[in-house]
Amino acid sequence: MSGDFLEPDTLYVDSSCYSCPFFYAMIVSGRTITQSYHHQAAFQSRGVFATLAQPILIAMPTNVNSTAVIRVSGGIRTEVRDLLTAEEPLEIRAVYVDGGKWVRKSISVTMRTPGNDEDLALGFLFTEGLIPGMDVVEGVESGAAGKENYVTVTFHPDFQPALNTVERNFYTTSACGICGKSSIDAVRTVCRFLPEPDQLKIPADTVIKLPDLLRERQSVFQKTGGLHACGLFGLAGDFIAMSEDVGRHNALDKLIGGALRRGNLPLRQQVLMLSGRISFELVQKAAMAGIKLTAAVGAPSGLAVELAEEHDMTVIGFLRGDRFNIYTGAQRVVT
Repeated sequence: MSGDFLEPDTLYVDSSCYSCPFFYAMIVSGRTITQSYHHQAAFQSRGVFATLAQPILIAMPTNVNSTAVIRVSGGIRTEVRDLLTAEEPLEIRAVYVDGGKWVRKSISVTMRTPGNDEDLALGFLFTEGLIPGMDVVEGVESGAAGKENYVTVTFHPDFQPALNTVERNFYTTSACGICGKSSIDAVRTVCRFLPEPDQLKIPADTVIKLPDLLRERQSVFQKTGGLHACGLFGLAGDFIAMSEDVGRHNALDKLIGGALRRGNLPLRQQVLMLSGRISFELVQKAAMAGIKLTAAVGAPSGLAVELAEEHDMTVIGFLRGDRFNIYTGAQRVVT
């Protein structure tokens, strides 16, 4: 039975089934698996009942692909199916009035993991300094033209995006969004939220819990092992929001774009936790969102630390186990 022949009464199982250990062993082809006794028990535990050996069609999430692989263990080759993180291009378009006429312009093409595309587009436009906030946005529309995915952001007639504020070839890869910029100086976007005196404090005991708190919410990473993640937490470690993407800069744009859309900026009372290293661009985007505390399991770059000092930000790196390094803003961490 193929996933191409979907019956009206086909039983679809929610995405929680992807965490079932039997799911991985039972994928036969693409979107189709056949139920076994053990998996039937897993279905029933979630309140889903089916007849033994009835074909079950799983609607694969758009951010995951299934592929055939050769697994070698102990010198023995086995053909199995594996789940991979999806990576597809997304075009960000702007529609605005220029010279009395409506203009549609392609702003960026970025390689990203599908999901939260509208937040990604809004976060990108905001953290690059192209828009000051949601008050200039008239509408956001996502869709696909053939195999091409896009998000179109329409601005109010009296607003024209500052497309010349950064000298940039706006084609970005999932590995690094900053590589297309013509110079480091061009990246030093004017921050919307200027540094202000604060009394922010976070206990070291809370800091060391953040990697695990983020990891347990990385649902796609648990399936594929191939995604970056970033999360927002309160000063007591309470979870607020998180995003995943094959590109670390995309994950942060999604997170900030969601906060922008909900009217939650600036994020001065929240901690940003990153699953990888801390690059200059990530500090720049965090500063644009008003984030004062950033922690990561990896190391920061020298330029990232320099920018963090300019914006009076706390940067914590090599956060592993009960150990971490504080590179800037040590006054905010209580030990």
